Amino acid sequence: MAHQHDVLVIGAGGAGLTAALYAAHRGADVGVISKLYPTRSHTGAAQGGIGAALGNVEEDHWEWHMYDTVKGGDYLTDQDAAEVFAREVIDAVIELEHMGLPFDRLPNGKIAQRRFGGHTKEWGKAPVHRAAHAADRTGHMILQTLYQQSVKRGITFYNEFHVLDVIFNEEGRAIGVVALEFATGELHTFQAKAIVIASGGFGRLFKVTSNAFTLTGDVQAILYRKGWIPLEDMEFYQFHPTGLYRLGILVTEGARGEGGILRNAQGERFMERYAPTIKDLAPRDMVSRAMYLEIKEGRGCGPNKDYICLDLTHLDPEIIEKKLPDIAEFSRTYLGVDPLKEPIPVVPTAHYAMGGIPTTLDGAVIKDGQGTEIPGLFAAGEAACVSLHGANRLGTNSLGDLVVFGRRAGLAAARFAQANTFVDLPPDATGPARELIEGLKGNTGGESPFAIRKDLQETMMENASVFRTEELLEKQVGILKDLFERYKKVTIEDKGDRYNADLVEAIELGFLLDNAEALVHSAKNRKESRGAHAREDYPERDDENWLKHTLVYREAPGKVRFDYKPVVITKFEPKPRVY
Repeated sequence: MAHQHDVLVIGAGGAGLTAALYAAHRGADVGVISKLYPTRSHTGAAQGGIGAALGNVEEDHWEWHMYDTVKGGDYLTDQDAAEVFAREVIDAVIELEHMGLPFDRLPNGKIAQRRFGGHTKEWGKAPVHRAAHAADRTGHMILQTLYQQSVKRGITFYNEFHVLDVIFNEEGRAIGVVALEFATGELHTFQAKAIVIASGGFGRLFKVTSNAFTLTGDVQAILYRKGWIPLEDMEFYQFHPTGLYRLGILVTEGARGEGGILRNAQGERFMERYAPTIKDLAPRDMVSRAMYLEIKEGRGCGPNKDYICLDLTHLDPEIIEKKLPDIAEFSRTYLGVDPLKEPIPVVPTAHYAMGGIPTTLDGAVIKDGQGTEIPGLFAAGEAACVSLHGANRLGTNSLGDLVVFGRRAGLAAARFAQANTFVDLPPDATGPARELIEGLKGNTGGESPFAIRKDLQETMMENASVFRTEELLEKQVGILKDLFERYKKVTIEDKGDRYNADLVEAIELGFLLDNAEALVHSAKNRKESRGAHAREDYPERDDENWLKHTLVYREAPGKVRFDYKPVVITKFEPKPRVY
């Protein structure tokens, strides 16, 4: 079946819905393809807030927010992106409020704001109240609000469709996609003047993760497989400090923003040693490493000394029940721990990809270090890398990223659509996708996707997570080579067409393996420690050799090549990152 839209958006989370809305505002006919129903998208799991220098609680300025973003990103952040973001996120939050988002309020009626990790005033002197929040369900509220507005605008949704290919013409312009409809097993073609990719991250690479099962980096892998489109800064993957012990379910940084304290087995507030100025509200990469070191050095909590305690027991119970209701419920339900009476067991959990599909400030996808744009193709959100987050994303900046750069991508896509005509899809447009499906259904005698996926997640956690070495990464390169070989024979039991979850699992596993390859090779290639990329064998940041963005291209499975892109520096020269 064939469909046609001026602008086609892949993904219905915060970035996708924002792009769709603003493209529609410019008069484009917009279609949105989503693996899930839009309100189940992973933006709904974001808890603590959206950062913007509103100054509602105390003095704040966008320049301070820009500085914190650049410093938080360990100076790999492109400073033009950080400035655009810090300026425009203020209006974006107010627009969300006008759309009907029910932010928490101060007594004077203004939007309430809380403290968050890495956000400071007066160029790093002290924490600042910058995170606008709706209890600990901020992402959920943003998602619901944007979806309601999209329905109101009459945007067309294709729910439970899985994109399997992006189609380009001979000149390299993106002209359409191929997607599998879950309900029927039918392949659909979508012709578009402009395409916006907003398909989210790939945290399911790791065993312990806050990410939903659907976050498998599908479209990043589809482009990476083409061989001429790179992925940027894939070595930088953030581990959030506070995931529920063994489960990885997120405990918002807002818990520490409200006064929560991380303690080791001795009850010590250990972050005073690692970040004496802002302590528990240091950036996530620093806190995660500190937690791992406490556990490694024998100061972990519990009978196995393998977790850290997040202590909220000194807080007013009303703060926990009203401002952190989901956290309290998760802790009680999944761990049997009442945070009013005892600390919550937490460990770092795989959370967010700083890297992804390289883009301009307007979301146009680029294919090389010179910034050459791919006509008709745009990206936003976690799938994209506009280089806002650099080597480490500050908490709350993901929700801001979604709306600021989602809007920019949507408007740019609509402008491109207005200036260009449709291009006919090739007669065999569905060929590669059909070949992929038939190949997976035709395999016999191999392993299930679940077995391979389990080995991928466990070994990525062991060899390529918070701390890395040449030896561990080289070991993971070999493991991935073996996993790719096993994947060639992966066998599914369900050979049917309708709602074939077996087939989807196998397809997603292939995409995860591609993202793992890009991440591990990029991490092995970068011989320094910066932000979330911590090399124990290269513990220092090396601005002389590595103040540049990595672009990784696939030449063949297991074989990659690298190019580089300069970091944009405008106002803040790199200096030691201390808190």
